[in-house]
Amino acid sequence: MSSNHYLIPNWPAPARVRAATTLRTGGHSAGGFSSFNLAAHVGDQEEAVAANRLQLREELKLPSEPQWMEQIHSDKVIEGSNDDLVRTADACFSCNNDVVCAVLTADCLPVLLCDNTGTRVAAVHAGWRGLAGGVLRNTVEAMACETTEMMAWLGPAIGAEAFETGIDVLEMFFENSMSGGHTGAIASCFRPHVKKPLYFLADIYALARAELAEMGVTQVYGGDFCTVSEPERFFSYRREKVTGRMASLIWMENP
Repeated sequence: MSSNHYLIPNWPAPARVRAATTLRTGGHSAGGFSSFNLAAHVGDQEEAVAANRLQLREELKLPSEPQWMEQIHSDKVIEGSNDDLVRTADACFSCNNDVVCAVLTADCLPVLLCDNTGTRVAAVHAGWRGLAGGVLRNTVEAMACETTEMMAWLGPAIGAEAFETGIDVLEMFFENSMSGGHTGAIASCFRPHVKKPLYFLADIYALARAELAEMGVTQVYGGDFCTVSEPERFFSYRREKVTGRMASLIWMENP
């Protein structure tokens, strides 16, 4: 299900868990940032970003300003807060109703997580470097609940036909695999590039599913988008370089 400017996850999350990913349309930014850019670090006009963030909060009826982060492709996870401070990390989680967890992406994979009872939520910026480095597994561990009681939604990211990688990316995933079975699952996520020796086409959605499955999270939804091939809906850094960012957000309403 989607609206004009938002993509709403299609997953069986508890009713009090709310989530959305912004599309690139319907905002105040111009040029390559047209038009609903939520990132303050990409060169867009400050006034346009502020107007977009205000619109985001009003349209989604957010309980507070999202926990924005300075994302550095790390494995760092923080507990989100509503104190308006920007924290350096690539994932945040919360057990509080008044905290909005958020990540910004434009090809990297946003992963939203919650438990089956709607008592904790998390948002993860899972680019290939952070995913290989363990940001998703660190977030699952930080949520501190049974993994069989968790679910995940994979938001808009670069698709498997567009994600060209070198052998270094494959090796990094192998180095950080959690078991022999996980290594085998990782290998199946890379296809040799028919036109470029020692290059591969990687499926970041399958890599995330393999990571989650290894940890016991089997309720996984989404993962059928491609930011690169849908310029009318999504920002894509690989496609445009100078571009905006979508926001993927998750929070809990009062019971």
